[in-house]
Amino acid sequence: MSAPDPSAALGTRPVGRLLWHTCSQTTLSVGVYGIYALTNAWFVARGVGPEAMAAVNLAAPILLVLAAVTTTVGAGGASLVSRRLGAGDPAGAARAAGNAFAVFWLAALVITVGGLLALEPLLTALGAEGPTRDDARDYAAVLLAGALVSTGFSALVRAEGRMRFSTALWVVPVLVQITLDPLLISGFGLGVRGAALGTIGGCAVSAAMSLWFFFVQRRRPYRIGRADLRPHLPTVRALTAIGTPSFLAGFGATLLVVLVNNTLAATGGAAALTAYAVCARIQTFVSMPQLGISQGLQPIVGFNTGLGRPDRVRRARVLALRATLLYGTTVAAAVVVLAAPLTRIFLDDPGPAVPALRIIALGVAVAGVTPLVSAYCQSLGRAGPSYLLSIGTLVAVKAPLVLVLGHAGTTAVWCAIALGEAISAAAALLVLRRVSRAAPSAS
Repeated sequence: MSAPDPSAALGTRPVGRLLWHTCSQTTLSVGVYGIYALTNAWFVARGVGPEAMAAVNLAAPILLVLAAVTTTVGAGGASLVSRRLGAGDPAGAARAAGNAFAVFWLAALVITVGGLLALEPLLTALGAEGPTRDDARDYAAVLLAGALVSTGFSALVRAEGRMRFSTALWVVPVLVQITLDPLLISGFGLGVRGAALGTIGGCAVSAAMSLWFFFVQRRRPYRIGRADLRPHLPTVRALTAIGTPSFLAGFGATLLVVLVNNTLAATGGAAALTAYAVCARIQTFVSMPQLGISQGLQPIVGFNTGLGRPDRVRRARVLALRATLLYGTTVAAAVVVLAAPLTRIFLDDPGPAVPALRIIALGVAVAGVTPLVSAYCQSLGRAGPSYLLSIGTLVAVKAPLVLVLGHAGTTAVWCAIALGEAISAAAALLVLRRVSRAAPSAS
């Protein structure tokens, strides 16, 4: 008797309970990673020093670029996999997943070689100067060297409804990273290089788990074969077209961080950079459930689009939007009230970090709307609206606000970050309204 297919539940289980199940698993996954981001920052700040934490934050865009590439192939591949499984085409799902692996490995190799060869000009572009440059160099070099193992392809696992293993792909590596960080940073005295090695060590565990899952495990609706790794141009074009908005969103976030760092360096110096490093980590952590809701929505929308069930797609969309707004509003209020004790976790004298966090937190209330709408459109196979949100919100909203308001000082920079989230969310809701008028395609 064959084992039950977990992907079948995506088309039969009541949408409310199904969305709760998928979102709780994805939120746990990214929430655990958010905890690691905080503990990593704490170990660096307390074990090496505040300037080292600022250096790590200056090199953080490298992690964002790697995450953008991962999300590109993950979102594009997952959309194809879930829709092919919904349409009863496991061979097409295997080809999509195999091509996602091949595209990522090639892109990661290019990033490693190009990044290491151009490391010094890259550090200059990131704003790493003076006492922070050496630490930023050590951190960046290790991250670039480990790019090939920087993902476990959890999006592809979620696409077939295997939520528990997808969660394990986050939880197990994070436990490894949290164990390695104090050992390498303080025990072996490796400083920021130890923090980077801890990050890459956990990623390597996740990569090994995914290789077993996709290439060895048998009780699945499909298994990737050698032929599926061979680039199939229509598949590559489809997954990159659907996934590129995720890359643009991630790359845009990278450019925005660089822009904010350079603006703060010019207007507020090291104190402002350290304050932003703390605020960025806290913002990332509290925003994780919003990301989890977006990720939990995707397999449901993709599978039911392939199955031809627009009613289930619509129900999932409405519930997910309500959830992200309710959570965002609640957590934003909590961060505003608790800004002082939160920043003191990392800094003995938080100084400008407290008012900065209170202002940035206002944008957290609606920060989940734009990625949710973009993820929804990708799951439908509608790349156009996702392109609009990924490029438009950066070029027309967020970057101009930082450039224009940044000249008025550091407080204006914090206001620009929050205001950018609010305007972007309003634009995303307008896009969602237009997309929702058309019935989702099963193609």
